[in-house]
Amino acid sequence: MDTEELLLRYAAGERDFTGAKLSRASLIGATLVGANFWGADLSGANLARAKLWGANLSGANLAKANLTRANLSGAKLNEANLRQAKLNFTKLFGASLSGAYYDESTRFSKGFDPQSQNMRKM
Repeated sequence: MDTEELLLRYAAGERDFTGAKLSRASLIGATLVGANFWGADLSGANLARAKLWGANLSGANLAKANLTRANLSGAKLNEANLRQAKLNFTKLFGASLSGAYYDESTRFSKGFDPQSQNMRKM
């Protein structure tokens, strides 16, 4: 699946993108509210300013993804791979991050404490 197909399917009402292969996809500012990306490969994807509130990204590979200024409020990111991801100014209000992986190069908003969210440092 490519970016264009994803956006067309979403616009047509589809929300289940379980296991989608979207490595290095450009989804800047995309509206994907409530979409299910469980186990999807979004490594290196550019999701800056994307609207993903209520989305399920549990088990997704978001390594090296750009999530700067994305809205992930209420999203599920349990056991997601966030190593080397950029989450600067990302809205994470009510997001579930339990078991999500990060490393010292993962960038969070100032004041965000990954340990208080039960995240795992690798």
